[in-house]
Amino acid sequence: MITVSLALLLGLLVPIDGTTPDLKPASSAAFEKYAGVVERRISGEVARPETFLWADTLPSARRSDVMDRLRRGEVVTERLRIPEQIEVPGALIHHWIGTIFIPAVRVHNAVALLQDYDRHASIFSPNVVQSKVLEHAPGDSQSPEKPADRFRVFLRFYMKKVIAATLNTEHEALFVSAAPDRVYSAIRSTRVAEVVDAGTPREHELQPGQGHGFMWRLNTYWRFLERDGGTYIQCESLTLSRDVPFGLGWIVKPFVTEIPMESLTFTLQRTRAALK
Repeated sequence: MITVSLALLLGLLVPIDGTTPDLKPASSAAFEKYAGVVERRISGEVARPETFLWADTLPSARRSDVMDRLRRGEVVTERLRIPEQIEVPGALIHHWIGTIFIPAVRVHNAVALLQDYDRHASIFSPNVVQSKVLEHAPGDSQSPEKPADRFRVFLRFYMKKVIAATLNTEHEALFVSAAPDRVYSAIRSTRVAEVVDAGTPREHELQPGQGHGFMWRLNTYWRFLERDGGTYIQCESLTLSRDVPFGLGWIVKPFVTEIPMESLTFTLQRTRAALK
């Protein structure tokens, strides 16, 4: 059993078919196309108060159930899919949405926490190991030219599910105040590089798109709404990862199928804990 397990684990490093799981241009292009469909839908939703939250778009009975669960303190998550069929060769797109409700919290406090990137390593530990604001251009709600807060940030992620992976990432974040009681944001990864031998003298980065392929892209779309005596926080995430290779599903599948949802739930739980 030990020999078989070791052979399968080594298969991650030297794939069975002799190829690498490196990111292909076609996969990256498919992710951008998918994200474009999602962002066009989001643009329409945030423009209308009645569709600002995902829960408000649900049929009445389902909406009542979701809202009851949120007010009981649950993290409500669901896998999403777009109606368009987009082929993603050699890769998978993971599309999830999650929502929490935090009583007695103001919307500006919730937004300020998410924008405090220098503290994300402590707020979201152990998933975030390092965090830093690289650039910040404050917005001005009175200026059409600069309506939004813009950030460029560095985050080092640590993920463990059977095996572990460390990723150095950079992101561009945009926060828009739609009204005094609501804010929405788009946070898009611009660079994702796997770190080999993290935390040792041999630590080094692989080129973006190389490595195990557990995460090649990450976009998150946040919405903050103050209502019902508290603030609703919603996060919609898109993750691009490698496909699951034949024969190695027991090792790779937990990473590429379970980590995106679990990371979303963890992030929302930690956000609530930091605001209470």
